[in-house]
Amino acid sequence: MGEPGRDALVVFVGELTRLRTLAGGPSLNTLVAVAAGLGRPLARSTLSDKLNAKSLPEWDFVVAYVGACRAHAEQVGARLPAELTELARWEDAHWRLLRAVDAARAGDRLGGAARAQLGRRARAAPAEPAGRDRRTPGQWMVPRQLPAAAPHFVGRTPQLASLTALLTDPADAPGTVLISAIGGTAGVGKTALAVHWAHQVADRFPDGQLYVNLRGFDPDGRTTGPAEVLGGFLEALAVPPERIPTGLAAQSALFRSLLAGRRMLVLLDNARDADQVRPLLPGSTGCLVLVTSRHRLPGLVAVQGAHPLALDLLSATEARELLSRRLGAARVAEEPDAVDRIVGASAGLPLALAVVAARAATQPEFRLARLADELDDTRGSLDGFSGGEAAADVRSVLSWSYQSLEPSAAVLFRLLGLHPGPDISVAAAASLAATTVARVRGPLATLTRANLLAEPAPGRYALHDLLAVYAAELTRATDPEPVRRAVLGRLLDHYLHAAHAADLLLYRHRDHIDLPAADPGAALPNLRDRDEAWAWLTAEHRVLLAAVALAAGNGFGAHAWQLAWSVNTYLDRVGAWQDQSTAQQVALRAAAQAGDPNGQARAHRNRAVACLRLGAHDEARAHLEQALDLHGALGDHVGSARTQLNLGILAERQGHHRQALGHAQRAFDLFETAGHAYGQGNALNNIGWYHIQLGDHRRALDYCRRALAQQQRAGNRYWEAHAWDSLGYAHHHLGQAAEAVDCYERALALWREAGERYFEATTLTHLGDTRHTAGAPGAARTAWRQAVDILDRLGHPDADQVRARLDPDARGTP
Repeated sequence: MGEPGRDALVVFVGELTRLRTLAGGPSLNTLVAVAAGLGRPLARSTLSDKLNAKSLPEWDFVVAYVGACRAHAEQVGARLPAELTELARWEDAHWRLLRAVDAARAGDRLGGAARAQLGRRARAAPAEPAGRDRRTPGQWMVPRQLPAAAPHFVGRTPQLASLTALLTDPADAPGTVLISAIGGTAGVGKTALAVHWAHQVADRFPDGQLYVNLRGFDPDGRTTGPAEVLGGFLEALAVPPERIPTGLAAQSALFRSLLAGRRMLVLLDNARDADQVRPLLPGSTGCLVLVTSRHRLPGLVAVQGAHPLALDLLSATEARELLSRRLGAARVAEEPDAVDRIVGASAGLPLALAVVAARAATQPEFRLARLADELDDTRGSLDGFSGGEAAADVRSVLSWSYQSLEPSAAVLFRLLGLHPGPDISVAAAASLAATTVARVRGPLATLTRANLLAEPAPGRYALHDLLAVYAAELTRATDPEPVRRAVLGRLLDHYLHAAHAADLLLYRHRDHIDLPAADPGAALPNLRDRDEAWAWLTAEHRVLLAAVALAAGNGFGAHAWQLAWSVNTYLDRVGAWQDQSTAQQVALRAAAQAGDPNGQARAHRNRAVACLRLGAHDEARAHLEQALDLHGALGDHVGSARTQLNLGILAERQGHHRQALGHAQRAFDLFETAGHAYGQGNALNNIGWYHIQLGDHRRALDYCRRALAQQQRAGNRYWEAHAWDSLGYAHHHLGQAAEAVDCYERALALWREAGERYFEATTLTHLGDTRHTAGAPGAARTAWRQAVDILDRLGHPDADQVRARLDPDARGTP
């Protein structure tokens, strides 16, 4: 298939995958069962094939798949965005997919399938409505990341007009806009204004909208760094992890390059300072950036030409209008004096008014005068957040709302102040409160209705940073230190045991660690298969990193390094190597403070792996040498052997193949001493591979055959595939084409079973080399094209090396 057609398929499958994730991440088996119950059966093999872009999704498949995801979302209480549930929109997207594939003039089976489906649908479907967008999709993924607009937005007419004027002023439009709050007041409605206006003008930015909460004023002081933001933005723009640079400057340059010539709106919410913002600014004049902050950010105004927009408290008229929209005009008009008292107590702050309105809306039988009386009773009883007069009144509003909560909701609200953020799942909330998932849903709903908690995504909850400060202060004032520590222990038990279970589903042969017994009050998700494990880790990615730091900062050293250990496989496979390095650095420090040499050794080794990925070879060597010393002192032969394997990989990266061979041989001896079967197989395969690099192909065959036998006995099919590939490579260099092809095909079957796309591409490349040498250029080109196709979809730099083989003028002997 031509590249435009393949790109269109990847984009379409990406949307199918997004629907599945937002629907609660059902496993393939679950989708099969749900689809059967709806009378539109789907085979598991078909689902796997379509969701891995191995074949073109037929329209009947799309209808059945969307229906199954919608049904599962309803079962688990997940809310899906309209664009992913409306079949009319899926029909549009499917038409574009078929036409893109057909337009590529592909001669392969996918192109033929597209033409056949176009013919069938053209005969069955009515003419297309005029004006539909039929552009062929390319690699560009159009993000739609804006949060939902506030349902009861009022006022701000001058500010909205000023923002809109920027789009009509040829001297400025579009540029960078700064929305700041007078005096740095929290809760004044900066985000609400930015999001409300962004939705109004979203159609002017057809290339999409990006959003991030920079967490500039979170109570724990952990802001979201520019590198983390850029990683998320690049991922949203369909840049695979392997193509995301590691340095901030390079990431920023790639971001600007992708947005060049585009019309995109970027909302950077809750910035702390200009330095946090500057790397996130696109260079294209077609883009608009909105920045919200409690600070005025004069540097951004002076250097980047941002337009400052001061946002004040709501006027009394606007505050009454907000209450009217929330409570009904009749109820507000009936008690004007009580409304005046409520408006005065809320100090014109939208957040405070929203909290009061939520209380009144949920108790329609109460007269507003009674609520105003209660609010007066608590005014001024607590210190203000920022020391200003308005802040003191806001605090009284929050305390009044908190005191009106039922006991279970009040306890949960306080304990949420102990969570590191940025958001929390239902199971984690249940762990905080030492209750069940079913029972915690009620308090979560109560807090959400009271506007003390937000639900930015189905099943994910978050506190406004002002409310997080208040909750943290409440728990410190109310709950004794032993109680708070017990709560942190339950929370960390939840994340540790869930992450470790997910890790074993991704890689069941991983070396064992002894976890502490989980507190009975910790709610643990039931992850049934690899798909569910992956979905859970993806949803909790940022929370898990914060949990490692939370554990380390509160004296839970074992939790810190074991949690970092448990997320290491996931972070490594998604290419989040900087996160991997940071987590292991924190884990190493925590294990050292706890005097835990086992934890230190493992953290050193995992940190070295991250350094290898990032190309920091000297740093990797230093960590590996320390790991080797610690494992040796512990008498841990398996840990020492793993470290020797990593030292071998480091030596190979530096071109020292004989040195790499020595490390692999020492690793085998250590695994043998420990009686570690598949570890021996790993080492034997590496020994064979290094013999290939040194030109001793017959000796390599012997080692790789022994490696294969070990992995087959151990049942480790992942490393069995590695052994088959190494055997094929040795046979290729010995001129034994038939044997090489057989080995490669066995490896390919195992890679596809495991879903390991990169290694599938590596083996396809090797297969193409052997076919070419054996005088079968057509078969060679087919294998190379398949490898390039996979590597392009992964965005891996190896794609160019394989693509060169398809150029007869540039290709030498493989």
